[in-house]
Parts: sequence; C-alpha cells; structure tokens
Amino acid sequence: MVKRKATALDVARRAGVSRSAVSLVLNGRATGNVTAERQERVLRAAAELDYTPNSVAVSLRNQQTSTIGIITDDIVTSPFAGRLISGASRTALARGYMVLVVDTEHDRARESAAAQQLVHRQVDGIMYATGSLREINAPPAMLTLPAILANCTDGAAGLQSVIPAEVEGGRAAAQLLIDLGHRRITLLTGTLSSPAAPQREQGYREAMEAAGLGREQQHVHATGWDIDEGYRAASSVLGGSNRPTAIVCSNDRVATGVLLYAAAAGLRVPQDLSVVGYDDQQNLAANLVPALTTVALPHAEIGAAAMSMLLDAVEGKTTATEDTEEGTLRVPCRVIPRASTAAVPAG
Repeated sequence: MVKRKATALDVARRAGVSRSAVSLVLNGRATGNVTAERQERVLRAAAELDYTPNSVAVSLRNQQTSTIGIITDDIVTSPFAGRLISGASRTALARGYMVLVVDTEHDRARESAAAQQLVHRQVDGIMYATGSLREINAPPAMLTLPAILANCTDGAAGLQSVIPAEVEGGRAAAQLLIDLGHRRITLLTGTLSSPAAPQREQGYREAMEAAGLGREQQHVHATGWDIDEGYRAASSVLGGSNRPTAIVCSNDRVATGVLLYAAAAGLRVPQDLSVVGYDDQQNLAANLVPALTTVALPHAEIGAAAMSMLLDAVEGKTTATEDTEEGTLRVPCRVIPRASTAAVPAG
C-alpha cells in the first residue's frame, strides 16, 4: 500500500497549532507572528511526518516555478564544456531549482524560439552558455527575465557574464616555464576570431616582459586549434638551430600535435622540450604520453558561479564580489602540472 503523503493539516494537528501557523513557519514568515516555541513544534512535526510543501501550490503563491532555463550552443556535446552545465545544475538543485536545457547547435532561429518557449513556460530566469568563449547577441526574449551569460559576453545587452580569466591563464602557463628556467618559450596561438586567443597571448607577453624577456625574445606563432595544426606548427618552430626549449599551446589538441611531431623528430618530452596545453580536456590531457601539463578551463566553476548569481537575481538578492568588473566575473584558470614539463635542459 502506498503511504499517504502528509499534508499541512497533518502537521498542524501533530504540532497543536493552526494550519495558518504552519504556513507562516514553513514559508519563513513566522517572526512576529508565531512564538518561538510553536515554531519549534511545527518544524519538529514536519520532520517527523516527512512533510514537504506542494511545489505547485507554492509556485502559484509565489508566482515562481523554481525552474531555470539554460540555452546552449553546442555545450551538451562538447568534449569538456558539459562540466559547465553540471556545475550550474548542481548549484540550482542545491537551492531547490530544476533546470531545462536547450541545445540550439548555433542556430540563431532556434535560439530565439528557445528563449520565447522558456519565457512561455514561466521559468524564473535564463542562462545562456557557450562551449567556447565568444561574443553573442542575446535573444531578445531573455531580456524580459533575470538572465546571465556563462562563458560568453554581450556588450550590447548589458547582461552580467561569467567567463574564464584568460589573461591570467596565459600568464600562468608562461610563468610556469619561466620558473623552470626556460627563456626560449614559443606560444602557438589560436585563431584571433576567438577572444580567448588574444587574451592568452596578452598574459604570455606580460609574463615574458616581467621576466625581462622583451618583444625580440617573445615568439608567437599563429596556429589554430586542431591536432594537425599543432603538428605543422611544431615542424616549423622546432626545425631551426635556435629552437625553443618550451612551447605553450592554444589548447590540448594542438599540444597533442606538438607531442606527435616531437616523437617523430626524436625530441624527448620533457628532457628536450617542455609542452604546456590549455583546457585540461577530459580523457585527453591526462592520458597522453607523457601526461600533459595544461591550464584548466574552469567550466564547472563558471557554471556554478553563473547559476548562483542568476538565482540571487531571481530571489532579489545582490551579488557582491571583488572579482566582478563592469558586470563580468572572471574565474581563475589554474595550471595542472604533469609530466610534459621539466626544468630547462643544461647546455
């Protein structure tokens, strides 16, 4: 036999109070209306009966559905950025919210329709999340609700955004190698169509300058984002007599291409060449031979922080953080040292 679900009236009877007193206590409005002793009795009775409020009734009273919509481009099928959705979902669940995720596969019409549908379904807020850092044009329907951007920005809409601290990440990658004694450090940068590439380059140059390595000692090679591009770039930069002792790559796939070329050319990593990737791509970086030192993109942290800020907005709270600048929160990217880096070789 299925056990009957306890009601507010059951709680009232066990606690010896009115049903309205139960409502006041469980909805956080007891102060000044219900004595402390009666509040304790209500809470004890609710716990003993395993009572939970009817979510539909609560939604009708509060004019909220405790549901958040997430619009993504290709984040669900991305090899590593699904961590963002996971971080956001965990944060929402911990605060009593469910999420609806819509993957639009970069289709602008689907983005607009998704935002409208989420509004019609009366979600309390909307997050727009992207698989890679980029500028977007937020669907207009998003602007009718509390909204936030994760891993993307939209200067025109003026929405708050949470993104990786890419300048800091590029600086940290170069600094790791500088601390290991390297001075001939080449950066294989991604395509400049991505805002991440120039930001990482800026961080690299800042670290090199701080170490007394001026522009003439800074070597930046436009590469791309894929394994074959990493292989071709490595064949170019490692072919000369004054080859670098270390390479910072635009991502882990490019680093994979560098490792493949190094093996083919008889260069030992890390004895002859240190290699640093970027992303900490799941099922790749840690499983390469040697395991790849990399800069981890904090997707889970971005998702969690963006969801927390969005829920604060939904609940009328203010989010204060020293790391927020002009409506943008930058989440640190940390270096994960592994076997592909070592002190500069002697000689």
